[in-house]
Amino acid sequence: MAMRQGKSLTGQGRGLLKKAGQGRATLSADLTNLPPISTSPARKRWRWAYKILYTARALLSTARKIITENKTDILSNFSRSRSYTAVDIEPECFSNNSKQMLAKLVRVREAKLFDGVESVLFHLKADADKGILGDVKDIASRRKHFGQLYELCRPIETVPILVIRDGKDTRIALSEAVVGDVIRLKAGDQVPADGIYIGCQSLHIDESTLTKKNDLVEVNNSTNVFLLSGSKVLRGNGRMLVTAVGMDTALAEIISSAYVNHDHKSLLQKKLHKLTSCIAKVGLAVSFLVFLVLLVRYFTGNMRNVGRKLFIGGKTSIQDVWKAFLGILATPVAIASGAIPEGLTLACALTIAYSTKKMIDDQALVRSLSACEAMASATVICTNKEGVLTEKSLQVRQFWLHKENFGSCAFSFVPEILDLLREAMALNTTKIPPRSSFQHIEDQIQNAILGWGIKSMKMDVQQLKERCTLVHAESFNSEYQGRVLIRRNADSRVHIHHKGTPEAILAMCSRYYEETRDVKDINNDTRAVLQERITKMKMDGLHCVGFAYRSVTEEHQIDHEGHFHPKLKEDDSILLAFVGLKVPCREQARKAVMDCQDAGVNIKIITKDDIHTARASAIDCGIIDPDNTSTGEVIEGTTFQEYTKDERLEKVDYIRVIARASTLDKLLMVRCLQKKGHVVAVTGDRVEDAEALREANVGLSLGNHGTDAARNSSDIVIMDDNFASIARVLSWGRTTYNNVQIFTQYQLTATIASLVIDFVTAISASEPVTINIVTVISAGNVPYVMLQVLWVKLMVGTLAVVALTIDGPGTKLMQQPPTIQNEPFITNIIWKNILGQALYLISVLLTIQFTGESKYQLSDKEKDTMIFNIFVLCQLSNIFHLRKYEGNLLRELKTKRLFWGIVGMIVVIQFAMIELLKKFACTERLNWQQWQVCIGIAVLSWPVSLLIKCIPVPKTHLFSRWNGQNFSYSRFRSSVRL
Repeated sequence: MAMRQGKSLTGQGRGLLKKAGQGRATLSADLTNLPPISTSPARKRWRWAYKILYTARALLSTARKIITENKTDILSNFSRSRSYTAVDIEPECFSNNSKQMLAKLVRVREAKLFDGVESVLFHLKADADKGILGDVKDIASRRKHFGQLYELCRPIETVPILVIRDGKDTRIALSEAVVGDVIRLKAGDQVPADGIYIGCQSLHIDESTLTKKNDLVEVNNSTNVFLLSGSKVLRGNGRMLVTAVGMDTALAEIISSAYVNHDHKSLLQKKLHKLTSCIAKVGLAVSFLVFLVLLVRYFTGNMRNVGRKLFIGGKTSIQDVWKAFLGILATPVAIASGAIPEGLTLACALTIAYSTKKMIDDQALVRSLSACEAMASATVICTNKEGVLTEKSLQVRQFWLHKENFGSCAFSFVPEILDLLREAMALNTTKIPPRSSFQHIEDQIQNAILGWGIKSMKMDVQQLKERCTLVHAESFNSEYQGRVLIRRNADSRVHIHHKGTPEAILAMCSRYYEETRDVKDINNDTRAVLQERITKMKMDGLHCVGFAYRSVTEEHQIDHEGHFHPKLKEDDSILLAFVGLKVPCREQARKAVMDCQDAGVNIKIITKDDIHTARASAIDCGIIDPDNTSTGEVIEGTTFQEYTKDERLEKVDYIRVIARASTLDKLLMVRCLQKKGHVVAVTGDRVEDAEALREANVGLSLGNHGTDAARNSSDIVIMDDNFASIARVLSWGRTTYNNVQIFTQYQLTATIASLVIDFVTAISASEPVTINIVTVISAGNVPYVMLQVLWVKLMVGTLAVVALTIDGPGTKLMQQPPTIQNEPFITNIIWKNILGQALYLISVLLTIQFTGESKYQLSDKEKDTMIFNIFVLCQLSNIFHLRKYEGNLLRELKTKRLFWGIVGMIVVIQFAMIELLKKFACTERLNWQQWQVCIGIAVLSWPVSLLIKCIPVPKTHLFSRWNGQNFSYSRFRSSVRL
């Protein structure tokens, strides 16, 4: 710390300097008594130089002596001289371990870690009343040592907060708070950082977002002084000292793993990679076997060319053997290249990329590619209710004044009651910062009531504000009723309006207003009737709000925080009215729920509403049958937490709604469902939902009202917050998975057929022959038919991918149960179709291969060309019967232009390769009869595929044992799959 002295020294310090002056006078006298020196110019200059040097040395010696003798006295007097001191904060002022110590202090809530608030204030160079210095250098130093509010939640980072800096109240953005800041807190504020409470009164804090407990926490300067970032102040005013910000806070612990890389290999990609590797190994094994067979046949003299043996021991030259070896090697190489289905991974990538692009049009932004396919296996969706299943705006449906229900229409009362109702609705409104992470449905309730009052009761808000003076206001929340204290300009009395949950309002009222403005006492019978009315409103799915009123005289003084002296009883208010509001279910959401249930996906609601409102909403959305009187379908969060682990696992399948739910309830629900073998998708929009979003198989965040923390923890962002979009995501997931399965069936059919034909032809031919699409050897030369190879690879591996994967969601897939996630990718039905189609193609092509020349009088070139043509046309036919048609042909021609364009291009190129490019493609022109035979064989594959579908399949998997799955469920799936 650098010190700058602002006033004169103390008396002892001045005495010390006086002694130094006396020594200088003595020195001057001694110099005067020196003998005279010559007065010549040169000697005068030497004389003055001597005096100066001697004087300087004497002064230095005297000063050293004085300082040495009086060092202690000087320092003590300097330290007591505090009339004015300027302090420059340097980075060295804060110890290196102070950041970790202060961050741990609040998170572990261990009071033993510090010696009191004063010690922390001293350590942070802060003052409880004046705050920190707050200049640029000070702020920079604190940010360097303690960090700054990382963009944990972008919608609230610009919310203004009130801090004390250099003794002045200053408004800054929430993200600009630094360690050491003293922040003023009031009801409705979010705690912006971790810190210690330094106020004189108590605060009521909601920490459910962090501690997963619904109970309110009382913070005071005696028993509990710790404040956690992300919690909300529900009642009271005070100040806090910031001890940790940004990634060192408790809030950061919840979402620290949110920013992870989602670009990993999906389960489907892993399955395809394993499948491709297996097929490649089989192809290489067959190729190696063919290579050995051909070598044996060559060196034993069983391979001929135009009747002449290609190898004769002792006579065939080394050059001829080398050429023959290269020609033989070409056959297994061609077989291996044709057997590797490299198009599978490409198909998966193209399908997912196409689906994710199209899903943006359906208001779904995919952040993790694996989520798209995981939705195909989703069996449960745990969703929010507000704004997802229901509309975003509340509507007033009922208005009760004691026993009378006035519905939602306009009405009139006696002026006194009408004025009280207008004041209660117009002035008892404390706004919550928009788009903040702690904005609850209470904000919507206030807006709905205010709008209804303006329309139904002709309420002039501006006029009401002008004729009243606001004394104090507290925000409205679900845990504590809000209140406003006003003083009418023409009246000295203070009028208190309470607004909150009907149970809380009724508990503080001992009287009630009738519509004739008479005031009557609330006896036990009346209270029971009112409580029954509240229950009935909630069972009808209404959000209930109660209004109460009272007035006090001037003798009840009110301080700046709205407290009365002496304190008044809170159970002596007058009941004004009950208002019932309802959020109607979205029409699209109701249909989407039905579609998901038809698809075998259960919908579960997790909401903060009370149990009656939640059940009514679930009935309205079609999740619960209204005739079902079972009580186990709707429970409260506290009940769910009180279950043992075994009870949760037993009952989780039957639970449809969790009311009064906390973040912990959502997380417990996800974990229990996953333990039961379910694939769970969960929605979330708040910071505290981040953990559940990451835990679920598919995390669905809400784009409109969701926080950045929720979005960064999710796999898919639902941009319009609509459950209908979630249902479309489910449909797209199933479509993606199904399209990849379809292409795999198409690819393996071609691969198996080609592999078998090549193998049989290669080992059975005694002379060089054209094996499927590659001429092996011809008189010692190796002429590869490269154009045919490239064309088949292009058609089978690329064009067919586009043609088979551009189909969007259809209704048939949403009528099937979910895909079992751990079942083999190629099901029994797919294997049946692959083997059936491959067997048909193998039998036809081998028949032409071995009998084409003798029975059908085909030349060798015509036979090879017909084999090549039939192979391509059969694959083109497979593209047609593998696709799913939902509509007539004319509609297909209009809506599937890309598909028909690809089909047309394949036909044109195939015709050109046979009829026009015969020299380059090593083909021979075919006559019309031969074309008819090729087309007929390709078309015949359609009825063959229908016959194959009629063949029953075994219950167990063909190539792997069943892993303990439900056999009845498997049989049901098999009946509706491919």
